[in-house]
Amino acid sequence: MASSQELSDFLREVERRAFKQTVYAVRDEHLALDIVQDSMFKLADKYPDKPVTEYPMLFQRILQNTMRDFWRRQKVRNIWTSLLSSFGSKNEDGENIDPLDTIDVGDESLNPATQLEGSQTLQLIERALEKLPARQREAFVLRYWEEMSVAETADLMGCSQGSVKTHCSRALRTMASLLEQQGLVSRELENLGVES
Repeated sequence: MASSQELSDFLREVERRAFKQTVYAVRDEHLALDIVQDSMFKLADKYPDKPVTEYPMLFQRILQNTMRDFWRRQKVRNIWTSLLSSFGSKNEDGENIDPLDTIDVGDESLNPATQLEGSQTLQLIERALEKLPARQREAFVLRYWEEMSVAETADLMGCSQGSVKTHCSRALRTMASLLEQQGLVSRELENLGVES
């Protein structure tokens, strides 16, 4: 069993390499820092009783899984944001504004056809969400729209991380199927590997 000093020494030693490795993978220093810090917290929280000799492999596995979770969340979020892109616009700096934060189908500055299309898209998504079982809907919204981690979602929902992943997977497949039936998703489904 490693002492807290051994754990601290290990984390200090691995921090720089893990950060560089993650920056290469996600191409964003801020995101990389968040992923590395999350991985370090997970190691310290879940495995304080392991021998220090097991830390290198454990940490690499945790880091890789945390990166995979990041990519999965990004991929799904990008699909849902692209569905809502008709609501999006750019701010004064030319940056995209997240349509999930700014949905307003009553925006007078949009032409009537765009307003109608946005309103119909939103209704289809809301109807598909309503058809999900409560736990799947809760997991889906927390993970992909609120951008919470698997651990945070599990904590809020009072279930295991594995259950959160299962709920999200099932919700995603159901939502994709329902929206595909409405003609909203096709290419995006192929990107996720969801069979139609």
